[in-house]
Amino acid sequence: MATDTLPFLEKLLDARGPSGFESRPARVWREEAAKFAGDVRVDVSGNSFATVNQKGAPRVMLAGHIDEIGLQVTWIDEHGFLFVDEIGGWDPQVLVGQRVTILGREGDVPGVIGKKAIHLMSVEDRAKASKTKDLWLDVGAADRKEVEALGIRIGDPVVLAQGLLRLAGDRIASRAIDDRAGAYVVLEAVRLLAEDPPAACATAVATSQEEIGYSGGGARTSAQTLEPDVALVVDVTFSTDIPDLEKEKKELGEHFVGGGPVLSRGSAAHNGVFEMLAQVAEEEKIPHTIQASPRSTRTDADAIYLTRAGVPTGLVSVPNRYMHSPNEVVSLADLANTARLLAAFIRRLGPDTDFTPR
Repeated sequence: MATDTLPFLEKLLDARGPSGFESRPARVWREEAAKFAGDVRVDVSGNSFATVNQKGAPRVMLAGHIDEIGLQVTWIDEHGFLFVDEIGGWDPQVLVGQRVTILGREGDVPGVIGKKAIHLMSVEDRAKASKTKDLWLDVGAADRKEVEALGIRIGDPVVLAQGLLRLAGDRIASRAIDDRAGAYVVLEAVRLLAEDPPAACATAVATSQEEIGYSGGGARTSAQTLEPDVALVVDVTFSTDIPDLEKEKKELGEHFVGGGPVLSRGSAAHNGVFEMLAQVAEEEKIPHTIQASPRSTRTDADAIYLTRAGVPTGLVSVPNRYMHSPNEVVSLADLANTARLLAAFIRRLGPDTDFTPR
């Protein structure tokens, strides 16, 4: 990874933008894209696009979703406490005691997540798992009017107040790795291609609303617009190199932080695209592992591959520890190798490339 792109990665990961409210990180992404891509734009759904070699063939879509999980204010009581629901899938246990930022109309407002002190709980209550509906946000206000005076309204989005953290080696932690790291990777792949444009037209897309995209989210609408001949989706997958996952490895496979990109087979992942990705990885000496996806992938690939008459789609994932937590962990080398793989794959495409099974 080029060290001069690290500030961009940090700015992108730290930008606050849960599903449905992705405008801040999307702006950061487009500002960076404008430095090297010839066509940078945004659509009404909040998807951002960056294209190189617009008249090339075939048309390639590179998708990584720009949203993150978060919370949303559902009620403000008379004492000034805010109640919330989840945007995306949370383990409520990781929310307890966290600091948060509420994205109010007059600016960001800090707060904390409150819960009854353990000293005041019965023995039975101590043994119960926390539920999001039983937690609340405390911004320090005395009553509802004081909360409203801060510019907070029902429906305001909330994110955890966690910035990027550098760990040992090339590891980083962030609340927004899933999947802003994927949005970063697809743009880095286009940056590599911009240095020496390929025969293909390559468009990186920072898709919106993947975490709540039960009907396809921004991936479906952007694929409909682009009409790609082939698509590559970058997301994160479970790194199985942590304790107590021996049972899960039988289902997920063995993938580890620093082990390179993970290539998906089955379901939304077109076998012809997978085989070409695997061949390119071997030829480029890019470390990688393979993951079976016999059913849905639970990524943007599920929406893209069924668009229009069908799109041959590949899914490349970055191993990620502690998924959907305030401190997801990945390797910078894995991000760089994933971008390299995508760029090398696209350089092998030509106008006559055809992924139709024979």
